[in-house]
Amino acid sequence: MSDNPHHRCGSVAVIGRPNVGKSTLTNALVGAKVSIVSNRPQTTRHRLLGIATFPEGQLVLVDTPGLHRVQKRAMNRVMNRAARGALEGVDVGLLVIEAGRWDEEDSLACKVLEDAGIPVVLVVNKIDRIKDKGSLLPFIAQISEGRTFASVHPISAQKHKGLEALVKDLMGLLPEAPPMFGEDEITDRSQRFLAGELVREQLMRQLGEELPYATTVEIERFAEDGNLLRIGAVIWVEREGQKAIVIGKGGIRLKEIGAKARLQMERLFGAKVFLETWVRVREGWSDDESALKAFGYE
Repeated sequence: MSDNPHHRCGSVAVIGRPNVGKSTLTNALVGAKVSIVSNRPQTTRHRLLGIATFPEGQLVLVDTPGLHRVQKRAMNRVMNRAARGALEGVDVGLLVIEAGRWDEEDSLACKVLEDAGIPVVLVVNKIDRIKDKGSLLPFIAQISEGRTFASVHPISAQKHKGLEALVKDLMGLLPEAPPMFGEDEITDRSQRFLAGELVREQLMRQLGEELPYATTVEIERFAEDGNLLRIGAVIWVEREGQKAIVIGKGGIRLKEIGAKARLQMERLFGAKVFLETWVRVREGWSDDESALKAFGYE
């Protein structure tokens, strides 16, 4: 517990369209990998808390799936509900956008935050990719017109640039309160959940072009055996042909997915991991509300 009488603590919803770097920002502020990342939209499918503890206060970051304007499948609808539900009871909204780009989905995310009636901080991410830095100010002025932001922060979450000023401004918007979580806590999610996400991250990274959204992961076994974690993960796909793609010729792709996920688990959990993976077919799971519920989608 903090002995600082002016300690601040509150929840911050991280909102934006898909692929603007919300999870990268959450991980950068927490100082550990709690949200999986890839260069594919819709990598984040669940709402989760990232806990960032500083001497002056604690930010409870609610990382959310990207908001979609078009909701073709049950998966899109579930993710939109998760993102909108993240705004219940939060103190501040972080609107994350990509430097130099604003489209209809950014407008949707902004409107959702405005309707929530909370202070909104605009985070202009990926400034490291902008060659002409002089174009940033006119861009920010253009999108700020007719909108009220508590503050605006050009940052690079990936390169950890601009984060100190962002944290300072966020703390100023939070109430004086004791911390909600212990100093060593970084997320509200279980190791079992994180293990499934780390397998899914490798699927998104290695099969993003071929099977961007047709896979999910279910952890069937998670057991501690001394300093060894024994984990069994089922990769679900929608068709037999997709199963062959995930396994790869002679099983090589599945082995690589498992090996990389295992290394990430060992890094995150601080323990040796024995990981087994299987691939199974459940037709149309991503457009089936009951299947999504069974797989743990909120």
